[in-house]
Order: sequence, then C-alpha cells, then structure tokens
Amino acid sequence: MKKALSIAALLVLCLATVFASGSAEEAATAASDEGQYKVALIIENTIDDRGWCQAMHEGILGAMEQLPGKIHYEYSERMTTVDSESIARQYIADGFDLIIAHGSQYRNMVSDLSAEFPDVSFAFGTSSDIIGDNVFTYMPESEETGYLSGLLAGMLTKTNNIGLVGPVDSGDAARYNRGFILGVEAVNPDATVNVAYTGSFSDYVRSGELATTQILAGADVLTGSSQQAIGALRACAEYEDVLWLGQDLAQLDTPEGQAKCVAASAYNYTAVVVGLIESLDAGVTGGVCIPMNFNNDGFIFDYNSALADVVTDEMRQTVDEAIASFRASAGVLSNWADVQI
Repeated sequence: MKKALSIAALLVLCLATVFASGSAEEAATAASDEGQYKVALIIENTIDDRGWCQAMHEGILGAMEQLPGKIHYEYSERMTTVDSESIARQYIADGFDLIIAHGSQYRNMVSDLSAEFPDVSFAFGTSSDIIGDNVFTYMPESEETGYLSGLLAGMLTKTNNIGLVGPVDSGDAARYNRGFILGVEAVNPDATVNVAYTGSFSDYVRSGELATTQILAGADVLTGSSQQAIGALRACAEYEDVLWLGQDLAQLDTPEGQAKCVAASAYNYTAVVVGLIESLDAGVTGGVCIPMNFNNDGFIFDYNSALADVVTDEMRQTVDEAIASFRASAGVLSNWADVQI
C-alpha cells in the first residue's frame, strides 16, 4: 500500500511539474497577477565573499524583508561571462521578471539578451550608461566612502606611507580610489598614497602579494575595494603595526578584520533593489540609472568596536562632519575624476 501511495504521489508531482513548466510568458503573468516578481541574481563569486557579491545578495534579502511577498529570489554563483548567458536564458525560460547581472563584465550579455527579450527586465552595474529600455543600471558614487577611509588613513598613519590595492582602474573602484586620495590630502598633505592594481576583482593571492610589497616598503595603513581586497586584508594581519580600512562591513566579521579593520563602508543594495521593484510596479521596465550615495541611503559606515581605542574623538568628528555633508547633498565630491593616479 505504501508503495502504491508513493507511486501515486510521484505521478501527481510529475503532472504538477509538467503544468509548472509552461511558457515563460505564462509564468511571468502568474507572478504579476500575484503581485510578486521573480528576481534572479548572477554573480562572479559567492554570496559569502565578504565583498561585492555578498553585498548584493544581502541587499536583495533586505528588500524581501521590506517588501514581504513581493520577491521570489534565486541566484547563481561563480558565473563567468561565458556561463552567464546560458543561466540567464534559463531564468528567462522560467519566467523571471528581473535578472540582475552583478558586474560590469556582464554588460555585453545583458545588451544582447535585453534586445532579444524586450519583455524581461535586466540590471547590471556598476555603470551609469543607459543601454536599453528594459535595462536598469546602478552606480555607487563610492568617492564618498573612499573619502571617509582616506580621512581616517591620513590621520592614523605614522609613517605617512599609505597603501591602496585595487582591482582595476574603472567603475566604482576608480571612484573609491580617487575619493580615498582626496580624503588623505584633506587631513595629511604630507602623506603618500601608493596605488597598485591586481587586474582582477577576485585575485586574492595577487592582492595579498601587492599588499605585502607595500607594507615592506613602509605602508602602515592600507585599503582596497571589491572582493579581491580580502587578500590584502589577510596580508595586513601578518604585521603587528599595520591597519586596514574596509570597503565592506562584512570584513569586520572576519578574524583578520576584527584585528586590523578600523572601520568600513558598505553598499546598501537594499535601496537599489527596492527602487527596482518600485519601478516595475510603476510600469518602468528599465532605461534608468540608480545612483548610490549617502544622500539616498545607498551607503553605510561603521567602526570596529574591537579597535575603538585606535580612533580618537577628533577623528570621529572629522568623519561625522564629512558624512553629514554627504547626507545633506549629493555630488559634494564632484571633482573626484580630476585626481590623477
């Protein structure tokens, strides 16, 4: 009897599966009728990479909390630019309403598929370009977060030798680096910022090597952006008198971050994802760039309580004043692009 029941249940499940595997158009309509959007995330690394990919994943989870019942969410990790198109096509076939390809390396894929599937919305960043009526972009104005780290670095350094390990000189990484230099110059014009690039968003090994080179050359405060920066943070942990300033709050939760990361900023992708859903609700399917800054709550900043004694009241006041100016008005550091590296 139990076997018969199991077979019957399996037949019911198969029938349900056949029914559920209807056209993408039918699936999208059903989701729309229920007021729910099917959202997919495609990322190069993992949802726990302590950086870029984890920040977007957590942003989507935050949006789900703010908009209960509005988002059905799935994600695909470790997607190269070659793999990304096939998985995106699968999401389209499954009736997904919005596909977030989290990285400018996916631009060509998004451009091609958005033209082929005009009824599906896409998003990618960082970019301020508008490439289609069904494509959203998002651009963190990370010169602001870089500036805060630069202020602290300029006040914390004892050698006036500061290291910066970046992925590439483009996008929000370029903005962060230049904002960082502006921050250092504002409080310590005698300090030198040495910039090096790994050439990759995920090369932890190269990042650690570059950081070690900078430390051996006298750098006592370092920073860096994207997930590759974890390698540089780990290198800092090998040296007693070296401090780190992070570009993701998740770094504060690592053993190395607890010991070395004085403070960190983070991108609040919840604001971006909520904005995307609100746009879809309003009938806007793309053609919009969503900026991220302190003025629209796109950034978060916090200190490491384990290193509270490292930061003086004067340092905190300097940082607080900068944050207040950013919250009051967007575009305060509009001269970031003038910084030569």
